[in-house]
Amino acid sequence: MFEKRTGELLIEQLIQWDVDHIYGMPGNSINEFIDDLRKRENDIDFIQIRHEEVGALAASSYAKLTGKLGVCLSIAGPGAVHLLNGLYDAKKDKVPVLAIVGQVPSTSVGTDAHQEINLERMFDGVGVFNRRVEAAEQLPDMLNMAVREAYTQKGVSVLIVPDDLFAVKQKNNKMKTSRTLVHPTITPDQDTMERAVSLLNKAKKPVILAGKGARDAGNELVDFAEKINAPIVLSLLGKGTIPDYHELNLGQHGQIGTKPAYEAVMDTDLLLLIGTAFPYRDYLPDDVNAIQIEIKQDDVGKIYPITEGLCGDAKHILPRLTSLVSTSTSDEFLKKYQEKMKRWHTHMLELKKDTADPIHGPQVMYELEKNMEKDAIISCDVGNVTVWTTRFFSITNQKFIISGGLASMGSGLPGAIAGHLAYPDKQVVAICGDGGFSMVMHDFITAVKYDMPIKVVVLNNSMIGMIKYEQQTKGNLNYETDLGAVNFADFAKACGGEGFRIESHEEMETTMKQAFMSRKPAIIDVVIEDIAPLPGQITYDQAVNYSEYLVKEFFTNGKVEFPDVKKTVRRLI
Repeated sequence: MFEKRTGELLIEQLIQWDVDHIYGMPGNSINEFIDDLRKRENDIDFIQIRHEEVGALAASSYAKLTGKLGVCLSIAGPGAVHLLNGLYDAKKDKVPVLAIVGQVPSTSVGTDAHQEINLERMFDGVGVFNRRVEAAEQLPDMLNMAVREAYTQKGVSVLIVPDDLFAVKQKNNKMKTSRTLVHPTITPDQDTMERAVSLLNKAKKPVILAGKGARDAGNELVDFAEKINAPIVLSLLGKGTIPDYHELNLGQHGQIGTKPAYEAVMDTDLLLLIGTAFPYRDYLPDDVNAIQIEIKQDDVGKIYPITEGLCGDAKHILPRLTSLVSTSTSDEFLKKYQEKMKRWHTHMLELKKDTADPIHGPQVMYELEKNMEKDAIISCDVGNVTVWTTRFFSITNQKFIISGGLASMGSGLPGAIAGHLAYPDKQVVAICGDGGFSMVMHDFITAVKYDMPIKVVVLNNSMIGMIKYEQQTKGNLNYETDLGAVNFADFAKACGGEGFRIESHEEMETTMKQAFMSRKPAIIDVVIEDIAPLPGQITYDQAVNYSEYLVKEFFTNGKVEFPDVKKTVRRLI
């Protein structure tokens, strides 16, 4: 049998695993593999990014959008270190990612060679699979093992390969492993189902809190909720499961959430947790019966003291529950919160339609709704922009991704790059704050290089707005939250893309429309005024601590702008 380089065999396997692109940057401990990729550029695209963190975040985003394996590549040492943030994003949000990481030559491993670090130890906390290849003959089987673990465990696999091993020629005719993936159906036993149904039939005020695990079961979720007359509250990662204006949808929960969602959850007599790892215990009720539907057995009962746990896929379990549960004859509780939600929507719409200057985040979301296509891909960054987007942008059928469990600033642009590669025929929009965007802005050049017509909307308040607010709600004075002014539209033009800057509400409609008509990568730099992203429900501690901040600000700087504080509260509560 004809011998091939091990790197060539690896690429053939990746293609068989349906991998069509890899994010990375060439370098001295992956040069052999890069040369193999060069020879197969018609079969698998190498997306050269400017920073490995962006590559890993893009791989994670691609996996979130498609459910398919995201793949990134780095050299040893500094390149490998740069991957960590994006890989932890994939770990926390439970999506399959493969990182192929170069290492110093096999004969130099362990000698403290240039750029050598202990990669196995460094990746130990992030990987469901984390191994170094010691002989070229191992690599084909270890690649299959890594990909299978990433898929089955919904996590990160790290394959560490000394670069010289890619160049070794071998026949590879005695494989131990295969590409076969087995997807067993996990289902609760009949007794557990009956106990859950009994709880459902007794409940007078059931509420559903659904997350990412219900994203592919929107129709089943609605059928179930309609039968038991339950409102649906969504976690951050669950946004988009059903349209925001659906009559059962009470919006997001937690700090970014709506007041009706908070009140309904705290008022319930049966909480249904469906495919969610909602982390904020203070936003969940005490001493209430709860049923959790979760596909991973070790996550059942992990976030709340549940009464019954149903282990399995929500898409399969929900129809079973719907067929078994009695049709609710009482809709008083549901209608109560539907009315509250109608008033909430009306109030939010008033804020979005405000034409006053300076511009605020809600006004930007209203303009985006006018220009966003119904099947667009939205990549939202982390910060105050998360609040403005999740609370004020009304999802219809768009796909929405964000760094959820890790909440990493800088995820918006990499998500948009991945969105274009996943869905090249769809409109792709990143919605970022200036703080998050400036962490990764260098890779806007990547979008220009590969002619990706993504739109990056930057809400530019020249500060780290959410941190400023967090300092205040702890009763502390603000410190080092100002970033300084940057004209991101000029930056876009310097990169070879298009840049649009909006400084007044009068400019917004025309400029936004013009920007979205562009066929080039474009940055829409919207200068906004900073306002506190107050939660839908303010806690007593938050109110007390904010009062402490006002007192400290007065005695330190001699003034407090009370009218602005009142205006903020009036606008957002």
